[in-house]
Amino acid sequence: MRFAAELLSLLDRFAQAAPPPRVKALHLPPAELAGTKQGEFCAVELEDGSLGLSYVLLGDTLDRLAASPDRFGLIGSDALDAASRYVSGTGVARTVGFAAANALSRCYFDRAGYVPDRSGDSIGQLDPRPGDHVGMIGLFTPLIERVVSAGADLTIVELKPELAGEHPGYRVTLAPEGLAPCNKVLSTSTILLNDTLERMLACCTAATTFAMIGPGAGCIPDPLFSRGVTLFGGSWIMDGRGFLDALSSGGSWTAHARKFAIARDRYPGAEALLKRLS
Repeated sequence: MRFAAELLSLLDRFAQAAPPPRVKALHLPPAELAGTKQGEFCAVELEDGSLGLSYVLLGDTLDRLAASPDRFGLIGSDALDAASRYVSGTGVARTVGFAAANALSRCYFDRAGYVPDRSGDSIGQLDPRPGDHVGMIGLFTPLIERVVSAGADLTIVELKPELAGEHPGYRVTLAPEGLAPCNKVLSTSTILLNDTLERMLACCTAATTFAMIGPGAGCIPDPLFSRGVTLFGGSWIMDGRGFLDALSSGGSWTAHARKFAIARDRYPGAEALLKRLS
């Protein structure tokens, strides 16, 4: 079973244990900030205030969302039905479906009383050292120097041809197969949305550590942990109203959310969370 289908099946089990709220709203960043850090994510809000994020800069997703007066029929819809678009949809439908799946995940984390640990650092706790070969899926520019200065080899897999090439201390390639020798991998959570997850994981045969991070990392992580991900980290929203005001105005989220990290060996698991609900 592919990741998206397995996640939806898991969310369906949670919904059977405790019926979810409906979708209240879809919140978008300002159109003029498209392409900037402040314009990268939308948020689906459920009627209980749960929020889930999704990346909106794949193709013309943000433009199409902004042009839809009824937000693609999300408002007032069944949250699980909305999340099913992540499995069956493409493009915009898949984007909003993923946001709904993340919102449902946060809803059930809260109902089960689960709060993940704060993130210890911005590099997914990889602790790069001499002798390590670190792989990055997505160009985390601020983190490159930390890896290189630690004496580790670094290979970065990117989708943009203009970024490919050799650089001092690291290389950027378009080929996921370049991850094969990497013993530690740091991945953007965007691979959950652009349908490259399975291929990337298949190339990480030597990786003993695989950290996936990003604001879009908000779903129940069990299907990722079973596939080899060892740490999952995103943004834990603490002040929903303040967060939404910042998102819609293009402001900073810093005061309204904190970074979290769920380590596979410290996570109680979906079965334990389901028992708490019942």
